Amino acid sequence: MNRIFHARIAWYQYFLLVVLTVNAVGALWCKYILVAVLFMLMLIVVIEQIIHTTYTLTTNGDLEVSRGRFIRKKIIPLSEITAVRKYHSMKFGRFSVTDYILIEYGKGKFVSVMPVKEQEFAELLEKRMFAKKIKATEAIDPVDSQADES
Repeated sequence: MNRIFHARIAWYQYFLLVVLTVNAVGALWCKYILVAVLFMLMLIVVIEQIIHTTYTLTTNGDLEVSRGRFIRKKIIPLSEITAVRKYHSMKFGRFSVTDYILIEYGKGKFVSVMPVKEQEFAELLEKRMFAKKIKATEAIDPVDSQADES
């Protein structure tokens, strides 16, 4: 069964929403219609991206990172993932500005994710990666796996 994790909304996304809204209202107030429409379109894109960002672990062994309808979905096979690490951006004592999970895959490719249930996401990802590696090992050496059973 596919497991879908929704994205956590970071503080800077709220800040961007406030800035775009204030600029759109200010442009309307000063009667700059084209500028106001531009800010409103940007606001729509940001809101849509915030609402529809999901991370899906599929049953066929893929991680799908969807960042909304306007951005193409990124599909990462679990077999290509080489590292999963939790990172903090800028720490001030015990407080960190943003916490995220950095996933390294392929040759030098990275994707950062911020699921709401971060611990559950990391555990399930590790579990499915481990199960995928065991299946791959059994597919390569079926004779060895049969010899272990007897």
